[in-house]
Amino acid sequence: MITRSAFRPAWWLPGPHLQTLYPSLFRPRKAPPLTRERLELPDGDFVDLDWTRQTDGIVVLILHGLEGSIDSHYTAGILSALARHGYTAGLMYFRGRSGEPNRLPRSYHSGETGDLDFVMQHVSRQHPEKKIAVIGYSLGGNVLLKWLGEQGSTALPVTAVTVSVPFDLNCAALTLEQGISRIYQRHLLQKLRGSVATRARLHTMPFPVERLAELRTFRQFDHAITAPLHGFSGVDDYYQQSSSKQFLKSIAIPTLMLQARDDPFLPESALPDEADLGSAVTLEISPRGGHVGFISGWNPLRPTYWLEQRILQHLTAFR
Repeated sequence: MITRSAFRPAWWLPGPHLQTLYPSLFRPRKAPPLTRERLELPDGDFVDLDWTRQTDGIVVLILHGLEGSIDSHYTAGILSALARHGYTAGLMYFRGRSGEPNRLPRSYHSGETGDLDFVMQHVSRQHPEKKIAVIGYSLGGNVLLKWLGEQGSTALPVTAVTVSVPFDLNCAALTLEQGISRIYQRHLLQKLRGSVATRARLHTMPFPVERLAELRTFRQFDHAITAPLHGFSGVDDYYQQSSSKQFLKSIAIPTLMLQARDDPFLPESALPDEADLGSAVTLEISPRGGHVGFISGWNPLRPTYWLEQRILQHLTAFR
């Protein structure tokens, strides 16, 4: 089902880029007190999770976006909102994103669902009597939707929410090579190249570290680094296998996908249509909102972070 969002953008943040950039640049990061948990993975690597205080409420797992962490505006925001409303919330860090390099040459990517499955099995064992929900932002949303499609009716969560998902990775990569969207590509690639350079001190990389500056687009980076590190034949094979749109029809649990038509990371033409969606999936589209933006409110000194309100509203039905 496709529905129209009730989101109304702040008058003082017109356009997709201001909606996208404002929270990244100006939103205070105010995460609640957190407890670190480390999980040892079957391949000898590890993932870390940061947990809020344990409560009797639903357990909510949060998946960050590309090069995200607790320092991302949306992770700190949703953890605080969930903690205030009585949920037990945990942020799953993808490999290498918790402040310590991972042990293996490989890292995480848009289609890596094995680590999420391992974490979900662990969370289910730790909280056998509690309901579990999952929230995924951007890349984390793509991973979540792919995993839910793979799991079908055996999926553990009672519900899921995604925000600003790049459903078609090739379309997203090409969009980020154009116009103002290149500023996001440049910023994220700088972070990715830094992460690769850090791992290169410990492991052999598939591309000479001294030439990393030559990788100026996501397609170039994913062909030279992501694909060979994770067993893909090339960038097109990686994008084809990992794009979440093809998995949406197989999702069997209630799933809410929040998207903006003006997302500067994805063209409107790449959004799913009704034929792409399973009966349990709702695509809620706003004409505006940018990428993980969705800021409303009349007072520039008191912005309203609408995403958190909408996610809490959705979760209330599953308490």
